[in-house]
Amino acid sequence: MIVWINGAFGAGKSTTARELIELIPNSTLFDPEAVGGEVARLLPAKHLAEVADIQDLRIWRRLVVDTAAALLAEVGGVLVVPATLLGQEYRDEIFGGLAARRIPVLHVLLTPAETILRERIARREPPDGGILDGAVPDGAIPGGVIPDRQWAYDQIEAYRTALATWLTADAHPVDTSALSPYGAAVRIADAVRTGAAGVCEIVQTPEPTGETVAAGVLLFDEQDRVLLVDPTYKAGWEFPGGVVEPGEAPARAGVREVAEETGIRLAEVPGLLVVDWEAPAPPAYGGLRLLFDGGRLDSAEAGRVLLPGPELRGWRFVTEQEAAGLLPPVRYERLRWALRARERGAALYLEAGVPVG
Repeated sequence: MIVWINGAFGAGKSTTARELIELIPNSTLFDPEAVGGEVARLLPAKHLAEVADIQDLRIWRRLVVDTAAALLAEVGGVLVVPATLLGQEYRDEIFGGLAARRIPVLHVLLTPAETILRERIARREPPDGGILDGAVPDGAIPGGVIPDRQWAYDQIEAYRTALATWLTADAHPVDTSALSPYGAAVRIADAVRTGAAGVCEIVQTPEPTGETVAAGVLLFDEQDRVLLVDPTYKAGWEFPGGVVEPGEAPARAGVREVAEETGIRLAEVPGLLVVDWEAPAPPAYGGLRLLFDGGRLDSAEAGRVLLPGPELRGWRFVTEQEAAGLLPPVRYERLRWALRARERGAALYLEAGVPVG
């Protein structure tokens, strides 16, 4: 399994992690900063210049997952990972990728008081080049120009926002205001041993090994807004639905997924709205994506939507315009054309979200 130590820059993640591997038997330290350094050497400078935070690079997020999985396959036991994750979507992508590989994650959050964080940052003297303690801070571009303390102070604001929105509900907190790194490590080791730091509940969705067929179902409220759900295991909003299992009819797969994800049981098999061919984009395989019309829910039915915690964290009915700000572009185009097909009463065939024929 993985013990992921999260927290703002200055919280003591790396020093605590080094102490923790001495307290947890058969444990290994994996610092994602090593991945950041390799990514910086691999990518062209022009590509790196397009992002302010190395975590914004998809290759970094994927390599963190792949490297962690490979390390565990090689050495087994427990992997201790000190790294800041303040964006919920990136947490979803990384932890979801680990869950897909059947790797449980214990998420621990170091929570010193903000005054303590600021004091620790102020005490650090950056060497030439502006990098505090000679290390590349979480998210900084290795080799880039880092405005020493200001960069670290900026992370406090992002940390404060994450605390107010999602972080405290997701991780096991350990207040390190009055603790040494060793003391914090003892607290974490005890939380791991007793189960106080539980495994993050994320649905384990195996990565496909070939092209897939997926069925989504559009459900509408009395104002004709469409239901979207927010998965815990990947970034971005989605339609209720999922991958069609071997031997399963796509429409009935959509009915099954709606019941599993929302608790709504459709009385009839939904009608087809669009068939969309999603081309392979390595490492993704692509395949057929079908959207069906699940009909309109009355206010009582809409109020009975229930979400399974490990799979979905939220739901909402949205207008077409609101959906544009929540869905990835191709998925939004799929929805847009599905709504046109619903208006016209005729199904459409798409390729990458674009009607063909």
